[in-house]
Amino acid sequence: MTIKNISITFLVLFFGASVNAQLTLPCMVRDSMILQRDAKVNIWGWTTAHKEVTIKFNGKTYKTNADAKGKWILPLAPVKAGGPYTMQITSGNTIWLKDIYMGDVWFCSGQSNMVHQMNIHDVTYEKDIREANFPLIRQFLIPTLANLNEPQDDLPTGSWEPAIGEKVRPFSAVAFFFAKKLYEKYHIPIGIINASVGGTPIEAWTSEDGLNDFSAIRQIIEKNKDTGYVNSMNRRAQASGSRQQLPKDKGMTEKWYDPEYTLKGWRSINIPGYWEDQGLKDLNGIVWYRRDFDIPASMAGKPARIFLGRIVDADESYINGTLVGHTTYQYPQRRYKIPGDILKAGRNTFAIKVTNFFGKGGFVPDKPYYLYADHQILDLKGYWEYKVGGVFEPPSPGSAVFGINAQNQPAALYNAMVAPVINYTIKGFCWYQGESNAGKPKNYAALQQALILDWRNKWQQGTLPFLYVQLPGYMDYQYLPAESNWAEMREAQLQSLSVPNTAMAVTIDIGEWNDIHPDDKKDVGDRLALAAMKLAYAADIVYSGPLYQGFETEGNRIIISFSHTGSGLMTSDGEDPAEFAIAGADKKFVWASAKIIDDKIMVWHDDIKEPLYVRYAWADDPVNPNLYNKEGLPASPFRTDQ
Repeated sequence: MTIKNISITFLVLFFGASVNAQLTLPCMVRDSMILQRDAKVNIWGWTTAHKEVTIKFNGKTYKTNADAKGKWILPLAPVKAGGPYTMQITSGNTIWLKDIYMGDVWFCSGQSNMVHQMNIHDVTYEKDIREANFPLIRQFLIPTLANLNEPQDDLPTGSWEPAIGEKVRPFSAVAFFFAKKLYEKYHIPIGIINASVGGTPIEAWTSEDGLNDFSAIRQIIEKNKDTGYVNSMNRRAQASGSRQQLPKDKGMTEKWYDPEYTLKGWRSINIPGYWEDQGLKDLNGIVWYRRDFDIPASMAGKPARIFLGRIVDADESYINGTLVGHTTYQYPQRRYKIPGDILKAGRNTFAIKVTNFFGKGGFVPDKPYYLYADHQILDLKGYWEYKVGGVFEPPSPGSAVFGINAQNQPAALYNAMVAPVINYTIKGFCWYQGESNAGKPKNYAALQQALILDWRNKWQQGTLPFLYVQLPGYMDYQYLPAESNWAEMREAQLQSLSVPNTAMAVTIDIGEWNDIHPDDKKDVGDRLALAAMKLAYAADIVYSGPLYQGFETEGNRIIISFSHTGSGLMTSDGEDPAEFAIAGADKKFVWASAKIIDDKIMVWHDDIKEPLYVRYAWADDPVNPNLYNKEGLPASPFRTDQ
């Protein structure tokens, strides 16, 4: 082919593509969307380069031209809350959008406690799911995506779904209750953009620009842009993992789940409980549990559910030789549906294969363990028989090589899950994250404040309200004053209140010692909604629990003052304030006595004559953080000895 022919072919292809270019819209802009009321609203998309775009909406016509790359954006005039509206967008072809409502749109983000869907908590919130009938509360769920290289223009998929019946199950539970409280208060449509991924650090949600002040993190971003480097690290990690000898599971080869299998050499063990606490020292591997239960005729032959609390780490659960459920990691609560043909009257064999990779393995205490059928409950707690199916060989020193998990890398989630949304006009932000950064709490205050500034800069809507959740109590109770990463993390989160137009929901009272994903999501959402009412809706309300303000000494007593005391201080149990510790110059903290004096707390210890420092609820999981204001909002943990 001659150069002339090649040129002609190129021109035909180029102009043919230009002529046939279709008007397209981002995934966010579609039927049933909630648009931000009382504000200029951006509509954007792509078409032929320089081609005119016309939008007709609410009786007005808007026009613009696409740029040289075919991109265009049109701001629409503010519209009051209401709907439904239709929108006509034309640029060559025409797109009609219907069922549009004007309301308030909130960008809800973070890690697993923001991810957790109503579906995961469908026992606690069974009634809320069954009675959900909020067609004007809608969620756009952004799929989990990561990009190590650059911000993306669009999402691959997504839709606006209403909070009606079963459709509410994929809603973030925190975001749903947040939206529900606002909707019931103001009766305006509420849109939730849910961008959240479990187990992810705050750096992943911040843009490359937003991390300019963190040189070490910027170096990681630059290294990750080298595809060859990333692929090499992941190949080495995969090879390292393949060298580890995985255990052969005798339980599968010998069919220990089969009701006809005869137990030989099995021992007794208690459920719930960890096997390391019951005679199996430092065992990482596979342990089988088995027990026969008598099922009454009234429960036999009916659909059922089995509740197996939480299991560390993975499980396969069998009834009468049939696999009824399995989970690959420790955090989800085990709630498996059992078909009606599984249970039979009389003897039924239950077998559970548990695989643990490190740390303590087994069944987490203080969780539900029972079978439920036809409104009847069969308790599964107690002594079972167990046998070890296989043991992991410990890795040789220095053999472990870790790959690059894109969703945990700085800026990667921003690039793929936040950047495509920043043109969408919103009311504000809800943020629930921090667990993944709790190992390095000293860095978090600067990182969270950088995220707030970054997102506000990207949206270009001024100082949008930024509402966030302080971490709840978690892990073992401590009955002596001690240091705590989680307490330092809460302190770091508290410091972001120095940023204008921010508010923090304190949740120290609604955690669970044995679950990083506490079941109470309603109180979290409700407390965030109170903060929104104050910051975004200018309500004259008490929206925060007491926050440490300052102290003064009077002899051997320290008098602590607070902001956000509302109509006064109180304790949740009617007793004196608990969880206060006091120290002198040596900083050796001991538990202190405390009294409410008007809107202040007086703290003392008879053996400390010259007290200098006070801490409140300073622990991973304080036993009884009982200080509240009379509006029922808990005080934030704090310390004065920074």
